Amino acid sequence: MPAWCKNHAGIQKIVIMKKYKKKPVTIEAVKWNGFNLDEVKRFTGNHADVKYDEKDGEVVADLFIHTLEGDMHASKGDYIIKGVRGEFYPCKPDVFMVTYEEVKE
Repeated sequence: MPAWCKNHAGIQKIVIMKKYKKKPVTIEAVKWNGFNLDEVKRFTGNHADVKYDEKDGEVVADLFIHTLEGDMHASKGDYIIKGVRGEFYPCKPDVFMVTYEEVKE
């Protein structure tokens, strides 16, 4: 669908928007439950670290995944994904559930 946009000089031009769909790929993932640091570290090859903090009188483990774009925080319940190039990154569970389905082997 064509759309008008302005470039950095303020000149309008028509831009043709295209649609893309995600290619089907199989990935590996581990769900961070707040207690499975050893499992996450084995899976990521130590591309993960945890920082312990106290919140409301309770010790909470904050997980950080070392990604190609820098360290990313993973919340409890997030999935840690191994990408197609061997990179690791966290993914929110709602996004994970609409994007991936379990492969039955």
